[in-house]
This record gives sequence, structure tokens and C-alpha cells, in this order.
Amino acid sequence: MRAVFGSALGWGLAALTGVLGCWAAAISRLMRPNVLNQPASTFRAGFAADYPEGHVEPRFGPSHGVWVVRGQGGGRSRLYALRTTCTHLGCITRWEESQQKFRCPCHGSGFSKDGINIEGPAPRPLERCAIRLLSDGQLEIDRGRTFQEQLGEWERPESFVEM
Repeated sequence: MRAVFGSALGWGLAALTGVLGCWAAAISRLMRPNVLNQPASTFRAGFAADYPEGHVEPRFGPSHGVWVVRGQGGGRSRLYALRTTCTHLGCITRWEESQQKFRCPCHGSGFSKDGINIEGPAPRPLERCAIRLLSDGQLEIDRGRTFQEQLGEWERPESFVEM
């Protein structure tokens, strides 16, 4: 009887130790922050003079999620930063130089160079990010502040740099 009872007690204590170990691991995981390594909200995008008229700069798309465009607005040349996120379901758009438009690979939405939705299921234009000209002549883009065309926010001075 002692052998059976001693053996069962040993197995029970081992199981209890395992359960307590799992609980300790779970609690220690809750104590550590759940942090994503993302680029900073603001970044410098070079000098304004480096962007020729009618040009879309795709180099910041993969790293920062924006397209820098030099287009027209209010009869004057403007620089603005468009978010790469499609307004349909959030897929990442691609710039197609040959067709001069942004294309969403998920459901076929198309956007003009200015970010206006021109085809597909996207319900609204791409969003703009805040952009400003620093005192040293460089552009600073803030991805944390966005502007929507349908709300009339594209005419706010923070949404573009006039050249």
C-alpha cells in the first residue's frame, strides 16, 4: 500500500509543479511589454528641390508606408505624401509608372497620381500625411497625422508643401 500511495503522491507533486511552472511562465509574459518595432512616426524625406514636377517617389513606400508626390493643387506646384494603404480593405498599393497610377493588388482599386480613387471598390481617395519644410530645406513627413479629401482636409496647409 505504501508503494502505491508513495508513487501516486510523487506523480501528483510532479504534476502540481508542472502546472505551477506554466502559471509562472504565463504571468511573467504578462509583465513584459508587447512592443512592435516600427519606424518613427516622423522622418526626413530629403530636399524639396530633389522632387521634379509630376514625379512620384516610391522609395519611402516599403520602409515608411508613404509615396511622396510632386503634383498640382490650387494652380501651383505642391509636394504631398500619400499613405500606401488602400481605402477599401487596407492592402498596400503599388505605383505603376507605365500607367501613371497607384494600383491595389487585392481587389483592383486604382488611384490617380494625386491619390483620387478612379476605379475599383475603394470608397475614397488615399489619405495624405502631414508634411512640412524644415528650416534647412528638407522635408519632414509625419505619418501619425493624416488628412482625408472627402472631409476637405486636403486643403489644410499641413497636408502639402507649396513650391
